[in-house]
Amino acid sequence: MFWTNAKRAGATGVTVLLAAAAMTGCGGEKQAPRKAQPLPAVSAKVVKLAEEAAPEIYEATGTVKARVASVLAARVMGYIREVRVQAGDTVQPGQVVAVIEAREIDSGLKQAEAARDEARNALPEVENAIAAAKAQLELAEATHRRMKSLYEQKSITQQEFDEAEARLRMARANYEMAQAKRAQLEQKIRQAESAVAQAAAMKGYTEITAPFRGIVVERKAEPGMLAAPGMPVAVVEQAAGYRLEAAVEESRVKAIRPGMAVEVVIDALGQAMQGRVEEIVPALDPGSRSFTVKIGLPGGMLRSGMFGRARFAMGERKALLVPASAIVRQGQVEQVYVVEDGVAKARLVTTGAVHGDRVEALTGLRAGDAVVAPVPASLRDGSRVEVRP
Repeated sequence: MFWTNAKRAGATGVTVLLAAAAMTGCGGEKQAPRKAQPLPAVSAKVVKLAEEAAPEIYEATGTVKARVASVLAARVMGYIREVRVQAGDTVQPGQVVAVIEAREIDSGLKQAEAARDEARNALPEVENAIAAAKAQLELAEATHRRMKSLYEQKSITQQEFDEAEARLRMARANYEMAQAKRAQLEQKIRQAESAVAQAAAMKGYTEITAPFRGIVVERKAEPGMLAAPGMPVAVVEQAAGYRLEAAVEESRVKAIRPGMAVEVVIDALGQAMQGRVEEIVPALDPGSRSFTVKIGLPGGMLRSGMFGRARFAMGERKALLVPASAIVRQGQVEQVYVVEDGVAKARLVTTGAVHGDRVEALTGLRAGDAVVAPVPASLRDGSRVEVRP
């Protein structure tokens, strides 16, 4: 029994050894490594870089603001009956924006008009009195002349001549009094007309109108509110009258002057436009150590509060310019392909200012490098490059 088990164990060991030997024999054969297939050659254009004179651009950020903005406010007290505009509406000069209900003003206007009409109606009566007094004066003067002639001829007594002179003086006094009454009445009419004009002006204040063509940027009142003098109802900005107010470092402001052309980029609109420096505020902001430069902008879709960047030309400097078509962007990573000994090598770069169809290379390249531009879609790091003209 023991012998049988020993034989079985020996047979098993031999089997295991044979299997191990077989496995060793199979795994021991070394396979030849595969050769890497070379990348296919790519035909591309190559640009050799050199330092060039490039404009030095200083960029300052700022905010778009309206050149002219008006706060439309109430000038009389009363309840607001209606507000006829909404934020974003375009208004024309003289357009009614809101109406205030003020019955006291209406009543005052009617009273002033009644007083004016009463004074005007009394004018014909005074004119008739003047005409009568003038006729009496002319009669008294003629009588006085005749009585004087008779008195000189000793044909009448002193008493009769004195009575003629008294009647003349009385006629003159009556005529002057009638003229004085007319002057008083005319003054009363002028006062009444002034009161009517003032009441009409107050009546006009119940309608709040736009002073110019513009855009309503804010509505500050609603119907039913009690308006008081000075209470704002709406804010209107003049259309096509905007400018960028940019903060410029104090070390840079000496190179900026009024009338200077400036390129302005409005990010919200995604476009650049040409502006001109209109004003340099002489007061320095002690917090930011900067001056405010106001740049006039053309019309368009500009609105107050938009963010903008002003690009001031500050002369020229040497820079390494790379065609924009040579830059390959993958997220935040920028790279170009530099051809060395006929092979494309990917190289990371950092770019700066844009000058037309070229950008400044700040790091990663040097003068004399040959870069691929434009970059073919099939180009890879290590690809052979066949330079074409």
